[in-house]
Amino acid sequence: MASFSRRIGEARGVQIALGAAAAGYLRLVWKTSRFAIEPPDFYQRVRLDLPVIIAMWHGQHFMMPFVKRAEHRVKVLISRHRDGEINALADERLGVGVVRGSGHPGGQVARKGGVTAFRAMLAALDEGYTMALTADVPKISRICGLGIVKLARRSGRAIYPVAVATSRRIELANWDRSALNLPFGRGAIVAGDPIRIPQDADDDALESYRLAVEAGLNRATERAYAVVDARGAGAHRG
Repeated sequence: MASFSRRIGEARGVQIALGAAAAGYLRLVWKTSRFAIEPPDFYQRVRLDLPVIIAMWHGQHFMMPFVKRAEHRVKVLISRHRDGEINALADERLGVGVVRGSGHPGGQVARKGGVTAFRAMLAALDEGYTMALTADVPKISRICGLGIVKLARRSGRAIYPVAVATSRRIELANWDRSALNLPFGRGAIVAGDPIRIPQDADDDALESYRLAVEAGLNRATERAYAVVDARGAGAHRG
């Protein structure tokens, strides 16, 4: 039965249908929620740095396509796992390009298409695309890996930590503490200060910047949830 279910999930037609359904649902959440943006002039600030690298936490990423504005050219890094295919199809329907691949615990990028993905992200940034990617070490929630800071060092582009939260959500007890956003509530997009990494940064400096990205994402996430829960709207826990 499990093998049959897996084959169904890998069928291209099923994946396309699920990707379309996911994109439609996320649009519903966006259109029925009242979103605040912090800082209010975020889009004016980031315009001076474009293209940039958007850092986000895994599991808090579902509404990230809506951070993009019509004038922005954006690509997102998505794993090659079959679940990633559905995410990729949904993001493409929402106007976000896709780079496939992922990193590996310990900073290794040679597995799962990581080297190819790293080169593709560098090329995208060079072509003027903002790159969005989850900063977590794979399968280790809220611990920033070195991949994103190495990308910033190599490309010379600034990292912006960004968090999106909604007052109505289902929080899952899985490894990345996924928040499934629900419609008809309040939302917040919170961006931290940009983190700029010199191209001559050594390994010790990279570690300090890694910690800075981690701290910036934690602050943005804490603030986003504080904004949406300010009037006592608690989460639905699952």
